Amino acid sequence: MLSMRSSLALVLALGLAPAWAQTVKILVQSSPLAGFQFYAGRAVWDEMKEGDPLTLVREPDNRHDANAIRVEWRGRKLGYVPRAENAAIAAEMDRGARVEARVARLYRHRDPWQRIRFEVFLVL
Repeated sequence: MLSMRSSLALVLALGLAPAWAQTVKILVQSSPLAGFQFYAGRAVWDEMKEGDPLTLVREPDNRHDANAIRVEWRGRKLGYVPRAENAAIAAEMDRGARVEARVARLYRHRDPWQRIRFEVFLVL
């Protein structure tokens, strides 16, 4: 997988951003949501739709993980970007890069780690 910087460099080097485009979004990560069972996921489950925008919020002072990134839907905390997958996104957010996220898949599954899959995009 390319790093976010490598992806940006590749897009710019190849001239893939069309002149008419206001923004270019590069998919940089697809992940399960960590912590669904502990936060608002169950309460808002029936309202969420695939494609809904999510908000990513850095928590550099999180006592469990300095790279923590909270995932919210309409201001409600759903959980976190998994610890094993958050370092690159946290670094880009700390540098001021614009990132966006959305609900990719909703699964009715007994395992809470399988219920919500989300995608993260680097916005150029």
